[in-house]
Amino acid sequence: MRDNDRMRADADVVVRELRGDDAAAVAELSGQLGYPGTAEEVRKRIEAMTRSGDRVAFAAVRAAELVGWIDAAVERHLQADDAVVIGGLVVGETERGCGVGKRLCEEVERWAGERGFARVRVRSQIKRADAHRFYLRDGYRVVKTSLVLEKELD
Repeated sequence: MRDNDRMRADADVVVRELRGDDAAAVAELSGQLGYPGTAEEVRKRIEAMTRSGDRVAFAAVRAAELVGWIDAAVERHLQADDAVVIGGLVVGETERGCGVGKRLCEEVERWAGERGFARVRVRSQIKRADAHRFYLRDGYRVVKTSLVLEKELD
C-alpha cells in the first residue's frame, strides 16, 4: 500500500465503543494473534466491560466491518500512581500498517486523559517484535522488562 493509500484508508475508519454484537468479529480477529475464544465468551467479556467505569473497549470499523479493537482498564496499586493499561490491541492482517492501531491507541489515550490519568501503559509479549516497533514509533518507551507468572486456582 502506498503512503497516499494509507492516509486515505485511515480516513475511512470510524472508531466507536465496542458492543456485544461485535463479539464474533472480535473473536475472529483475536484468533489471528493466537487468542482463541468463542463469540459467546467474548460477548460476555464485552458486556462486563461496558458495566465498569474503569474499563473501556473501542472498535475500528471500515465499511461496516470491524477491522480492529482495543481494550484498556485502570490499574491501581499501592506502590505506583494509577495508570490506564492497554489490555489488548488487535488489527486485522489486511489493515496493519494503515493507521488503524494508532487511531485505536489515540482513542484510549483520549479516554485516559479525560479521566485525569497521566499515562497509558502497555505490556507486550517478547515474541511480538512488530508490536514493539509499533508502540515505540507511537511514542511509548520501554520502562522495564518483566516475567509473568501465573498460578491456576482449583
